[in-house]
Amino acid sequence: MTFTQEPIFIAATLCISVFFANWMTRFPWGKTIGTPILVILLCALFSNLGIIPSAMDGSPVYDGVFLYLAPLGIFIALLEVDLKSVKKAGLPLLSMFLLGGVGTVVGVLVAWFVVNPAVEIGDLAPAVAGMFTGTYIGGSINFNAVALHYKVNEAGNLFAATTVVDNLIGTPWIIATLILPKYLQKWFPRKKLASAATTVKNDGIESISISSLASILALGLLGMTVSKVLVSYFPQVPEIIFLTTLALILAQFPAVQQLYGKHTLGFFFILIFLAVIGTLCDFRALSGVGSLAGTLILFVGLLVLIHGLVIFGVGALFKMDWDVIAVASQANVGGNTTAIAAAESLNRPDLLIPGVLVGSLGNALGTYVGFAVAGIL
Repeated sequence: MTFTQEPIFIAATLCISVFFANWMTRFPWGKTIGTPILVILLCALFSNLGIIPSAMDGSPVYDGVFLYLAPLGIFIALLEVDLKSVKKAGLPLLSMFLLGGVGTVVGVLVAWFVVNPAVEIGDLAPAVAGMFTGTYIGGSINFNAVALHYKVNEAGNLFAATTVVDNLIGTPWIIATLILPKYLQKWFPRKKLASAATTVKNDGIESISISSLASILALGLLGMTVSKVLVSYFPQVPEIIFLTTLALILAQFPAVQQLYGKHTLGFFFILIFLAVIGTLCDFRALSGVGSLAGTLILFVGLLVLIHGLVIFGVGALFKMDWDVIAVASQANVGGNTTAIAAAESLNRPDLLIPGVLVGSLGNALGTYVGFAVAGIL
């Protein structure tokens, strides 16, 4: 094992990336880009330069981030949620999410006829289209469910190529959904939801004590423990639903509301998660999948572009809050965790719970729609 694969070095690099991404926001250009985008770009650069491995190559650090740190960050971020804001934000986000799902299906069908992936992929092309339909309505669960059914996972090069391209296109779209609302609001002002008034204004400086830190971490870790226990009794319910519900209940108690440091700690963990997402943008991995890469990049790129045009275009016609559109799109393309990361990065805690809920709805619907598309094609 080289030192670049040493878990401690990888963890240190992720933290250094967050530090420098946040430090760069003191400059006008850095503030315009924002910490979340900068940390993704930095880790994408480090990964492609070979300074740290890609998350696709695997590491105990990356596994720990996905399994523990990301859910912990989500839980802590949700402790800031006000139930009144959830009620106001829920329906608009749901409508945009469903529209985004329609945009995904339209994108798959258009890309199918424009790119004609069956020439390169062969008989498994409809299954691949179904996989991308599922993942860009729900998430990786749906992607793998369709792949397993059609045995795409047994076609080693093809399955590897689809995974690489999914990450390579998905990561830039995360960046896009964080950039677009700011500029679209500037060029085409839209009235924000009333729930946005509950947004926590944070200038990067937040008081935190040992007692608050201990309490927040204890609540988060115990919340994750309880969620895992509940899932063992009710396996049909996604763990994120239990985690969300527990955080939402706790967030209404005055004692929890008075804890300082929730924003700082929760956002830090989410930034670490985004740093790992940045490493997935691995251009070197494309060299191992040959000519399939070009076909899949065109197919998925066109799919996501059309999804974006549909959700942002129709959302614009209905004068929808740009932040809501961005979070809904991210719930489609990235799933629960990236939708929450987008809501937190856009400083919209009112969209955190709705983001989780529509993301879970996507997991419920994605496989069915993926199979339907594969069957039609």
